[in-house]
Amino acid sequence: MSAHVILITGASSGFGALTARALADAGHTVYAGMRHTTGRNASAVAEARAYAEEHQVDLRTVELDVSRQESVDAAVASVTAEAGRVDVVVHNAGHMVLGPAESFTPEQLAEIYDTNVLSTQRVNRAVLPLMRKRRDGLLVWVGSTSTYGGTPPYLAPYFGAKAAMDHLAKSYAVELSRFGIDTSIVVPGSFTSGTNHFAHAMHPEDTATAEAYDELYEGLMDDVGKRLAALSPPDADAGEVARTIVAVVDAPKGERPFRVTVDPADDGSERVSEVADRIRSEFYDRIGLTDLLTTGTPADG
Repeated sequence: MSAHVILITGASSGFGALTARALADAGHTVYAGMRHTTGRNASAVAEARAYAEEHQVDLRTVELDVSRQESVDAAVASVTAEAGRVDVVVHNAGHMVLGPAESFTPEQLAEIYDTNVLSTQRVNRAVLPLMRKRRDGLLVWVGSTSTYGGTPPYLAPYFGAKAAMDHLAKSYAVELSRFGIDTSIVVPGSFTSGTNHFAHAMHPEDTATAEAYDELYEGLMDDVGKRLAALSPPDADAGEVARTIVAVVDAPKGERPFRVTVDPADDGSERVSEVADRIRSEFYDRIGLTDLLTTGTPADG
């Protein structure tokens, strides 16, 4: 296994921070992207630095606000200047919501889509020209079992955004394959501990509408989290998502799995996605484009 230069979005906490450490432990040069590195996330920067020193690994941080193209461009330029290239991008940045769908304003939905979907486009537009030129690279997309599995109430904007990201990833996969760029979608289930997803969730701005739902759904918002937690075994470890991403990165080019589900709650996503991905493959066979499902090599270009 050769060491890769890896950029992770949303790496101040949760899956992102866990993945940054796990990849660094595996011998890679890792840039943990996060915003407000000199402000709100200064402690996360210090923790990453301390981890790197204690474990003698190459874990660095970089200012990266995925909501701003200029910040994304500057981060990619900084990583490239320091390390010479970007081999792997882990699209991890995301934002959870909790509340009845109607009570979120359109602007709030736009914000959720921006963080979970448009952010990946900003990063791709910054890094893919470099990868295409080298005919090499890997995009890892951190999805959600909600795309194909169970969808409990009061999470609709997040679910919609994650489904949109999944479809974007599938299109990118075939459009990048002839450039020698791999795609893998890692699909976590509802880990209710070990991350800050629920603690930092967005709540509705239209509180009057949210309160109107309490007439028939009182307490449901809190109950959703408890019921999701009850589905998971007591030993469910969010670190398993990070270890899965390490395995994907370390796998040989062209042999990486297209999709891996990590779901201790088993909400049915893995079974449905197996069917959906098989139908996708069969469709490409029917239209005579099966080569797009396999990553090319520099020699193919």
